[in-house]
Amino acid sequence: MSDQTDEKMPFTSHLEELKFRLIRVLIAVGAGFVVCYIFKERLFWALTRPLAAVLPDNSSMIFTSLPEAFFTYLKISFLASIFLVSPYILYQIWKFVSPGLYDSEKKSVAPFVAFSTLFFVGGSLFAYYIVFPFGFKFFVGFGNDFIRPMLSLKEYLSFSMKLLIAFGVIFELPIFMFFLGRIGMVNSKTLTKKRKYAILLVFVVAAILTPPDVVTQVLMAVPLMLLYEISIWVVKAGEKKRAARGDDETDDEETEKNDDDE
Repeated sequence: MSDQTDEKMPFTSHLEELKFRLIRVLIAVGAGFVVCYIFKERLFWALTRPLAAVLPDNSSMIFTSLPEAFFTYLKISFLASIFLVSPYILYQIWKFVSPGLYDSEKKSVAPFVAFSTLFFVGGSLFAYYIVFPFGFKFFVGFGNDFIRPMLSLKEYLSFSMKLLIAFGVIFELPIFMFFLGRIGMVNSKTLTKKRKYAILLVFVVAAILTPPDVVTQVLMAVPLMLLYEISIWVVKAGEKKRAARGDDETDDEETEKNDDDE
């Protein structure tokens, strides 16, 4: 670790640190929410545009309870706030886990925040631009002259938010695997050997997180498999770096020993 002589933090100190980080995150999300709520109509249109593109002409959405439209705007603003302040959220996550890292790894805060944000936002954009058009077209295609889609705000918001967050989170897989490899829970050889089981698990996860249609499940499973391969590479790179650091430390110890003998 960064200093082998440092005493381990007691469990209560970890809880206090977690509380401190969560409060900062909540304040940031709250501030972002206020900003996003100012643009709530634009955000609503942006979120519903993929659906509007595949709906029949003269179609519209409905709300079935008086406060439903109001709460829809609140939820959309909250979702947008998470994306807006996601770099700060990821930075707080880094600061919480960084005490368990080497000093050289602590300096990687900027790459961690940058890549984590890139993967999270990238996953959500993949859902928005790739999955939404295919998925919505598939479901709306079951309508006809007798069966016309009349979608409620609540149901659409729940559906779209679930997919956006799900794709954002699963795209963090390489970052998650990096930390598992860092603490020794996984290694590149095991990940390579268990690839066939990982592929099965990928389709199970895709079936749980997506609607029960093959198109959407495949659109989640394919990038997940690609991310798994990237994770193997990331873990392997981390292993090589730690091995090189270990060799350097060994050389330093031998040099110090020779100096003492002299």
